Amino acid sequence: MSDPTRRAELFDGADSDRRFTGPTTGDERRMLIDVLRVQRATLQLKCSGLGSELVLRSVEPSTLSLLGLVRHLADVERRWFRRVLAAQDAPALFSSTADPDGDFDGATDDPGVVAEAWETWRTEVAFAERFVTDAPDLDVAGEDSWRGTVSLRWVLIHMIEEYARHNGHADLLRERIDGAVGV
Repeated sequence: MSDPTRRAELFDGADSDRRFTGPTTGDERRMLIDVLRVQRATLQLKCSGLGSELVLRSVEPSTLSLLGLVRHLADVERRWFRRVLAAQDAPALFSSTADPDGDFDGATDDPGVVAEAWETWRTEVAFAERFVTDAPDLDVAGEDSWRGTVSLRWVLIHMIEEYARHNGHADLLRERIDGAVGV
């Protein structure tokens, strides 16, 4: 990591600059897809180059960790794209009614747990990307027990917000781990 002069400088890494190549004008769908892509890439970047540090917790009593965020966002992707929009019977994989914080509490440095988290996250992102690509328009809708009827447009906006919030957490977690800062 170089010594940035401001926290807002780009995070070091080969993929850092490439995140921001998408459109800034034009088609709404293309812009929403690209902003979500950048947020997903930012999560990956914040976790890059780490081993067991992925499970370091923020501060007690919080169980927040980078790996917990990966597991949580895999469940969030699954919920909105598979369960709500595609109407699949796809329960959460890392949390449940009995263990609502299982996504964070179950984040351990066991190599199998780490591999499963990343594989699940990639699988859910790939499903979401296919769903969005195949959807005829942003008005495709699904039923959610929390929000009622939601459109693909709303889900994309919500996912951007969800990733942006958690990428803020990832910023702080990564800085705590090795001092790395930046966008």
